[in-house]
Amino acid sequence: MYAVIKTGGKQYKVQMDDVFEIERIEGEAGSKVNFSEVLAIADEGQIQTGTPFVPNTSVDAEIVTHLRGEKIRVFKMKKRKGYRKRKGHRQELTQIRISAINK
Repeated sequence: MYAVIKTGGKQYKVQMDDVFEIERIEGEAGSKVNFSEVLAIADEGQIQTGTPFVPNTSVDAEIVTHLRGEKIRVFKMKKRKGYRKRKGHRQELTQIRISAINK
């Protein structure tokens, strides 16, 4: 059984006991989170899709930890103009573990 959820403007295919990183959400490590925006759910070959969300379904998860992603370097330059800009970015992430897919 798997589900497709939407969080942080992205879509994730999740299964029971999956551990993965999403964009930062509120909550302490160890607290429970509920995702009600379920786009699709599949169980024993039967796939149910929503318009846009599947009604009466949700995915329960537990926050494992908060962390930061890899540093991304951005460099802009215009040749022969002396224009150079250098920036960096580290995305704030939350690691979660899927505990239940409720149908």
